[in-house]
Amino acid sequence: MPDDHPLAERGRSLEEEYFRTKDRELIEKMRRAAAVEETRQQLRARSGLQDPELVKELEALGFTPDTVDLLPFVPLIQMAWAEGDVSDAERKLVIRLARSRGITEGSAADRQLHDWLVNRPGADVFGRATRLVRAVLAAPAQQSAMTADELVKYCESIAEASGGIFGINRISGEERAVLAALAAELKSK
Repeated sequence: MPDDHPLAERGRSLEEEYFRTKDRELIEKMRRAAAVEETRQQLRARSGLQDPELVKELEALGFTPDTVDLLPFVPLIQMAWAEGDVSDAERKLVIRLARSRGITEGSAADRQLHDWLVNRPGADVFGRATRLVRAVLAAPAQQSAMTADELVKYCESIAEASGGIFGINRISGEERAVLAALAAELKSK
């Protein structure tokens, strides 16, 4: 029997280590879940969206509490890319509008904005984000913020930024199609 004592001691030691490891894993899992929930709460507060599914879609599109203020700019980015590339005039106007709406130079939102002006987001990103923009514009918390009409006007300004000669045909056919689609989507209830 004396020989069993060291093995029993070793068994208890391994069992205790196993449970300590499981406890640490569980605590870490709970910390990660709390961090995710905190991020979602911040997204809810910053966007005005209360529907958990819409907040999850914001996350799925890559928005964070630091970049969610860019959401209303997605239609502007889509308009800037309507003809296949973003002109200098369009880029400058988008950035000027961003600055006027509180996107500060060098911030995470600013870096994302510049990335979108260089690398065109996919069509699915534009479509999903535009639906979210419509939901944000309709949110009670956002009633004093930008309206759908203002956003469509901004899109029109982007379309006009580098088009036409002597003021003729300032908005191309591609831009008109994108503008009409955005206006219909943003103003629908």
